[in-house]
Amino acid sequence: MNAREKEILSYLAADSRISAAQIAATLKITEEEAAKKIRELEEEGVIVKYTAIINADFIDEEAVEALIEVKVTPSRGFGFDSIAQEIASHGEVQNLYLMSGAYDLAVIVRGKSLRSVSRFVSEKISTYDSVISTATHFILKKYKVEGAVMNRNGGAGGERLSVQA
Repeated sequence: MNAREKEILSYLAADSRISAAQIAATLKITEEEAAKKIRELEEEGVIVKYTAIINADFIDEEAVEALIEVKVTPSRGFGFDSIAQEIASHGEVQNLYLMSGAYDLAVIVRGKSLRSVSRFVSEKISTYDSVISTATHFILKKYKVEGAVMNRNGGAGGERLSVQA
């Protein structure tokens, strides 16, 4: 990957709504050049998806997210990939990572309630033969997501808490 492609990716990662024209002006290239490079990066699978980060404090929808630590026995010839693909196929799974340390997979899931997430873990994840154990941690509040500070005021700074001795 060349330096120009990395620059384009950094602009898109910071703001996926940035236009090819804006990128072109910043990088001093033609809009067609920028659009072509973005299209190539999408076709190559470098750019996987464009998304918005939503501050759930502003939405009336009730949902629960949890981080599930999963310890598994890797399968011969496939390692962790086959079980990871099976777990990733569930709609509840938002993110899935191979980890170093005490557990193998970190799974971020989203459900309508504590009960639905608990059921998902006990009826789906725990039932795979290669799963040795799980530990579920419910996410209570998000402070920063994908580099964006989440606060009720909508701005980047937020209010400071008063600290008194």
